Amino acid sequence: MDSIQVEKSPPLHGEVQISGSKNAALPIMAAALLCDEPVVLGNVPDLADIHGMERLLCSMGGVTHYDSAAKRLSIDPSRVRWIEAPYDLVRKMRASFFVLGPLVGRHRHARVSMPGGCAIGARPVNIHLKALESLGVRIEVEHGYVVADGSKLRGGPVNLDFPSVGATENALCAAVLAPGETVIENAAREPEVTDLADFLVAGGGKIEGQGTSTIHVQGVDRLSVKSYPIIPDRIEAGTYLAAAALAGGEVRVRGCRQKDLTAFLADLRQTGTELEVESQGSLDDIVVRRSGPIQPISEVVTLPFPGFPTDLQAQMMAVLCLAEGASIVRETIFENRFMHVSELNRMGADITINGNTAIVRGVKTLSGSPVMASDLRASAALVIAGLVARGTTDILRVYHLDRGYEHIETKLAGLGAKVKRVRTGA
Repeated sequence: MDSIQVEKSPPLHGEVQISGSKNAALPIMAAALLCDEPVVLGNVPDLADIHGMERLLCSMGGVTHYDSAAKRLSIDPSRVRWIEAPYDLVRKMRASFFVLGPLVGRHRHARVSMPGGCAIGARPVNIHLKALESLGVRIEVEHGYVVADGSKLRGGPVNLDFPSVGATENALCAAVLAPGETVIENAAREPEVTDLADFLVAGGGKIEGQGTSTIHVQGVDRLSVKSYPIIPDRIEAGTYLAAAALAGGEVRVRGCRQKDLTAFLADLRQTGTELEVESQGSLDDIVVRRSGPIQPISEVVTLPFPGFPTDLQAQMMAVLCLAEGASIVRETIFENRFMHVSELNRMGADITINGNTAIVRGVKTLSGSPVMASDLRASAALVIAGLVARGTTDILRVYHLDRGYEHIETKLAGLGAKVKRVRTGA
């Protein structure tokens, strides 16, 4: 099993290219099941989760091919006959649950294992199931599987108790081929949801309101998407911005979208970090600089989009560990997303947890030590902290990183960071 070794590094300099969004690509890959012809997706990152979704689609009879050089993925869903997502695949990746809506929409039946994934909270799927039931789908949970009968699928009102990204995406995929009109209220507004809706529209879907809290879907008879480019990964972009903010120097983060990072950028500026945005057509380059001391933030609060993203909470906390004063970080999305705190404290941070609130008291320096990654974003936070810690930081369980960051050690090394991947025990 690999580990990541990070030594105290000089200020970062150079540029880093942002990959396609994992969180956009996975539901769009699942949504390819709705199409009746092959689909080609561009800007698809080379990640463990992407290949996990490929295996799932192939287990159902689909055919996929990934071109790592071109970052292009082709999916042929025409041979899908097996409408089951088995436990052995779904338990490894929660995003596998995204096939539920597309299977119901296209095949009117599905049998999908209850999901697994990062241990960052219960994240119950009842909100997904309630949304499908609103569309006439009969749901039963038996032997650890969700069994969905969509023989009476039709459009209707869907009122989400919480603006869940996954529930919105499953509802969209079920509704797009359902007869009649569907109105999804309290829908998630995240860019990844909008990207999924835009993919469906590219295939002939009739959808309006994506990016707002009310989405209107008029069912169509078929979908066919020839090709579609995945949006850039806003969380990867935020991670490299945080790394440069903590380590200092000047870094150009290329090929991201400022509009997807508004809340994060506003909070990062409060730390004394300079950010300069340069438009490159539909995409942006963000130049990040920091030469002075890190300033504390009175309160960082994670919220659904367009608020501060929970997937950047751990990375921001790593930055605040060296601030000149105390900061407050409040997590409102997941009830168990402070597991990185104990590992940061092992490195000399001063963080106290009280319920869903963490008080981060800035320290002068961190100390490298062996640490254990508990989930994807926690792993990134530990790598970032290792850049400024005295000595060497060894991060174990980096398979979490490989799920969501494309060659993070190579990209950081390209900025001058002292980071490498090593074999445990080698």
